[in-house]
Amino acid sequence: MTGDRRKTVQALLETHGQTYAAEAGITLRDTPQPLYQLLVLSCLLSARIRASVAVAAARELFEAGMRDARSMRDATWQQRVDALGRGSYRRYDERTSTQLGDGAQLLLEEYHGDLRRLRDEAGGDVDRLKELLQKVPGLGPAGADIFLREAQAVWRDLAPYLDSKALQGAERLGLPKKPEELARLVSADDTATLAAALVRAALEKSVVEDVEEETS
Repeated sequence: MTGDRRKTVQALLETHGQTYAAEAGITLRDTPQPLYQLLVLSCLLSARIRASVAVAAARELFEAGMRDARSMRDATWQQRVDALGRGSYRRYDERTSTQLGDGAQLLLEEYHGDLRRLRDEAGGDVDRLKELLQKVPGLGPAGADIFLREAQAVWRDLAPYLDSKALQGAERLGLPKKPEELARLVSADDTATLAAALVRAALEKSVVEDVEEETS
């Protein structure tokens, strides 16, 4: 049974093993700029819009120079709208532009733009960390989950962070629905990648089909 599960996970990682951060061009490290970029991506992904559009919009924001809280705050509202539009994030572009500006201002005022300070304020309490993240405009419970799923790659004390959406993907693939059991099927370095791949399996039927084809 364990062998079959490992085979399924291996096929999943081979076919869809990429974090959303990597897809958006973020080289994630435990430093302010990439962590902020992950936060922006999480805000974009949490809207009711295709993940590929959110990723494209994040890339456009970063390529336009809005790579940290200060540059996001200092950009004009229209510059943010234009970047979102280039990524086809048009349905929510105006509201999201406002939220990104307000969120950047909040982070600068409360944490000097450094999300590690927010993590320290939580004091190792994951529920408190989720609560603090949700003070960022546009980042609700789903967005906080997205951020923490990806952040566990550099904030190792979070691992295994496999939320209900990731576990839904595990169920569709016939994998265990307990985070600890899933985490044992990969190396510690691959937990965040596994989480992203499981979310893709939850969102897209084709991911499950790809894994089934790979393991048949």
